[in-house]
Amino acid sequence: MGSILDIVWILVLLQLFVPVLQRSLQTTRRRTMMRRIERARGSRLITIIHRQETMSLLGFPIARYIDIEDSEQVLRAIRLTPDDMPVDVVLHTPGGLVIAAEQIAEALKRHKGRVTVFVPHYAMSGGTLIALGADEIVMDPDAVLGPVDPQIGGPGGATYPAASILKALEEPNPNRDDETLILGDLARKALQQVYTTTYNLLAKHMPPEQADRTARALSSGQWTHDYPIDVQQARELGLPVSDQMPPEIYALMELYPQTSQRRPSVEYVPVPYEPVLPRRRDRNGRGA
Repeated sequence: MGSILDIVWILVLLQLFVPVLQRSLQTTRRRTMMRRIERARGSRLITIIHRQETMSLLGFPIARYIDIEDSEQVLRAIRLTPDDMPVDVVLHTPGGLVIAAEQIAEALKRHKGRVTVFVPHYAMSGGTLIALGADEIVMDPDAVLGPVDPQIGGPGGATYPAASILKALEEPNPNRDDETLILGDLARKALQQVYTTTYNLLAKHMPPEQADRTARALSSGQWTHDYPIDVQQARELGLPVSDQMPPEIYALMELYPQTSQRRPSVEYVPVPYEPVLPRRRDRNGRGA
């Protein structure tokens, strides 16, 4: 009976410590790949990657987004970097807190060395704001950015686009309550603040007139907040965009997997394929 209990305890301990060991090994592989990229590019590499990763030992998934802890860590990394050393940022995020994204973007803008932001898949909302602080934005040909128009928290935990709140207030309604009017005031201030931040970031790379047009396009709410801005449209907005993504960035992203599921939603054979030439046929229709 004692031996069975010993086996049960061993299995329990393995169940607890194997995830910790796997996470440690994954972290080591990430750091190794990051150092390889840094040596190749002579830069400081910072990753801001928000995936649905498992939390602690219990496997509960948590939604990740740009927060104050992210801005604290990025600012510390920049402080540890010599002024003339290039900074590379790998950015994969749905967005997050405006104040945190603005702090990161302003710090990148002030850095004297060249700043490059890599967007292998998407950098929406606050992620786009961070990208605007870079000297160059390198996007996968299918990657997207997004508008930076502010979202205002309403009653019951709902969130509304600031531009839509102001649009609704244009409609005559003598029965509006004070809370709606307060939301309108907040929306007006938020739109002006985000526009100013966006304009100041863009003015580093553009003439004032172009910076004004691009800042208004990104912050005014002319698109829905999840509108995808692809490489071509980003260039039309005047953003310094390249689509020449280094293969090492894709390799690094492979080390940030999504949470394991019982059955994967997407499957494929994970090897590159060479093009297959059609078989030639002779006069009798037989393969040559």
